[in-house]
Amino acid sequence: MPTLQQAREEILHGSIEKTLLKLAFPLIINNLVQVMYNLADTFWLARLGKAELSAPGTVWPLLWFMTSLGAGFVTAGFAMVSQYVGAGEFKKAGKVAGSLYALLLFLSSILAIFGIVIAPHALKFVRVTPEVYPFALKYMIIVFAGIPIALTLYAFNFILRAVGDTRTPVIVNVFTIILNIVLDPIFIFPLGMGVLGAALATVVSEGIGSVIGGYLLFTGKVSIRITIEDMKPDFSLYWKTFKVGLPATIGDSANSFGFVLLTRIIYGYGTVAFATYTITNRLTNFMFAFADGISQAMGTMIGQNVGAEKYERAKTIAEKAMLINFLILSLGTIVFIAFREQIFGFFIRDPGILKESEKVVKYFAASFPFFGIFAAVTNVFASAGHTKKNLVLGTIRLWGLRIPLSYYLGKMLHDSAGVWIGMGLSNVISALIGLAWFMKGSWMRRIIE
Repeated sequence: MPTLQQAREEILHGSIEKTLLKLAFPLIINNLVQVMYNLADTFWLARLGKAELSAPGTVWPLLWFMTSLGAGFVTAGFAMVSQYVGAGEFKKAGKVAGSLYALLLFLSSILAIFGIVIAPHALKFVRVTPEVYPFALKYMIIVFAGIPIALTLYAFNFILRAVGDTRTPVIVNVFTIILNIVLDPIFIFPLGMGVLGAALATVVSEGIGSVIGGYLLFTGKVSIRITIEDMKPDFSLYWKTFKVGLPATIGDSANSFGFVLLTRIIYGYGTVAFATYTITNRLTNFMFAFADGISQAMGTMIGQNVGAEKYERAKTIAEKAMLINFLILSLGTIVFIAFREQIFGFFIRDPGILKESEKVVKYFAASFPFFGIFAAVTNVFASAGHTKKNLVLGTIRLWGLRIPLSYYLGKMLHDSAGVWIGMGLSNVISALIGLAWFMKGSWMRRIIE
């Protein structure tokens, strides 16, 4: 394993393409394994029925909303750790990492309790259909109880990515996900837990991963070490993390709440429409596994190069990552459209879902490559520490475009096709706005002293 200094040198001075792919490869593997779990989870739950299949998809935006209240501070921590490493201030990087870890342990415990209390009310708010409600409630209570586990594992991944180690968190994550894949059908079928078993398998697996991640960070088995001293309250650092992280928190929570409303809108067209949406998300995640890996690796390189004030190199890295993402997602979209019936039929041969999937490929699929550009741009802004830009861009995409377009086009057409059209237009328009903003270069300024 390269030292922190060796990884920094490669990121700041090495071949952009070689370093980008080297950092991205383990992240792509990690994303693909995560997608395989999601697909396996969908496959097993589909054996029980479309109501059970819809439960995780219903809970996902609600869980995202709760975790986003803490995830914004992870984004701030990532920007600060990566920039301190880029500037050669390794001790300060460790201090930020420790403070971030301690803060998340506290916040996530509060979020878990609050989430469990509001679970029934939240499901009623999204107008979940009566056939899905009991399954979604069981699933929601279990995964909400696991929020502290999810956020500390999330922090472990971000801390190591910030210092340029993308390999170690992937090993931990792959182990965690494979364990989840193994436990999933056991808990669902032989133990007879059904949807509850799927949720429990996730929390147990992530819990083991979180313990392993904490052990590696606190024992110095990885390239950065957190000490008890680092975790002691540092209110000046908390305040800076709060200032940088607040826009990201507001943006993430606003976006996630937007997806809660989108869930409510789609449920207005019935369980079939929402089940199709759930499967579509799982399938597109497979394509985005590659693009996300590139974007995440790019984020590490952007953060450190901005920290070292190598702004033109950072811009070149971002442009190359965007081009790679667009090409990957264009190829994936062609395959998705060409084999739509076989792909959806693999999960569930429900005539209604297969018919609804025709609308997906007709009105939504062509926007996937543009989402790759949008994801890369937002990663650039976040990694440079310009979280306010992310807040504005995310708000435009979801609240200015996706929610109103999906709602009103659906009403105008009296059909779910309007929802898919609205979702597609939001991807294309927001990507073009984000690209124009990126080209202005106002993000090319570091946030550390």
